[in-house]
Amino acid sequence: MGVMANVIGANIRRFREARGWSQPRLAREVCRLARVDGEPVSRQEISRYETGRRTPREWLPFVAEALGVGVEQLRTPAARSGAPLRLPSLAGPDDEQPAASIRQLSRQLVFLDNQMHGLPIADIAVRSFRAVHRRLGAGGYERTQEREVRAAAAELAEIAGWALFNEGKFEASRRFNQEALLLARLAHDRSVELITLQNMGMVAGWTGRAGEELAIARCVLEESALSPRVEAMFRGREAQGLAGAGCVRESTRVFDRARSLLQDGAPDDEPHWAWWVTEQEIDRQHGRVLHGSGRWREAIPVLRNAMAAEAQVVGYQRVASVMLLDCLLDARAWREAQEEVEGLLPAIGELSSAVTLRILKDVTGRASALSLPAGLRDGLHHLEATLEQDPYGL
Repeated sequence: MGVMANVIGANIRRFREARGWSQPRLAREVCRLARVDGEPVSRQEISRYETGRRTPREWLPFVAEALGVGVEQLRTPAARSGAPLRLPSLAGPDDEQPAASIRQLSRQLVFLDNQMHGLPIADIAVRSFRAVHRRLGAGGYERTQEREVRAAAAELAEIAGWALFNEGKFEASRRFNQEALLLARLAHDRSVELITLQNMGMVAGWTGRAGEELAIARCVLEESALSPRVEAMFRGREAQGLAGAGCVRESTRVFDRARSLLQDGAPDDEPHWAWWVTEQEIDRQHGRVLHGSGRWREAIPVLRNAMAAEAQVVGYQRVASVMLLDCLLDARAWREAQEEVEGLLPAIGELSSAVTLRILKDVTGRASALSLPAGLRDGLHHLEATLEQDPYGL
């Protein structure tokens, strides 16, 4: 085994595991991108690559593209501690694999979005997409690359749309979602189309358009068969649309159906972006519906389940804590509310989700209208004061 084979193999495994993919999943993606029939690259072949027993050679560009990285990244030993981090170039004329560069940036943005209670990524996502969008419009990519670039750009626009939603910029989010949907359809990328439609339904629901949210979810569910996790995602969207339309009992049944779809392990062919669709996520959504409809006693156990230890950590997960605190105040469960306040205080300075912060501001603003124990009242005032602090203060 040569040194280069070991380096490439180690990098293939590292990037594959970072995406949460199995070896069979990577093999299928390589064959799909290479547009070949059968399975000339199998799970066993991927295993040989990763152990250094064989070098991909002619398959290396397709392996890199599947993993969303450049060929040189697979050939380069993992950076040592202290090496500077670099963002990929999106507009450089010398970029031989623009789609891979765009996908690499998207992966980095998703990683940052789920660190430290959600780092703000909307600005860099928007700026990056604009650079790609301008170059696409000007015909700046090789014709043979355009389809894959559109698919990668669609995913980047989808990430920007999500980030703008999370920062409370709903109209901008809607625009970027529409652009993502157009690019995904032009590239015939059903996977990105699905996650974008989920985002569009989410924005509709949060802006008081429950009928639109329900219509989007049902259109997807009725159109074609979906993998269990993707169906669960749209069942959650359907349930929220039903609740917004006043069909509370039917909404609960649909949430239960979404949970049942997640009982078994996810198959290998789930989209790489579906990692966040868990039972805890469905509980967060169900808890939000119960909280928003004033059914706070029912919401409390559901929101507690949403906060249970889970394998997948998302940057916005504190929203469940905030809604739970509000429900506990309504239930006059002072001791438990105090515990939630104490849990939120250390994290409040790191929260960047405007959606979460708006709900928390409404909750803390209620303190003066309630007859509370002194400790709880002081804790809520402390939370409120922290919300008003300069975010750039030390």
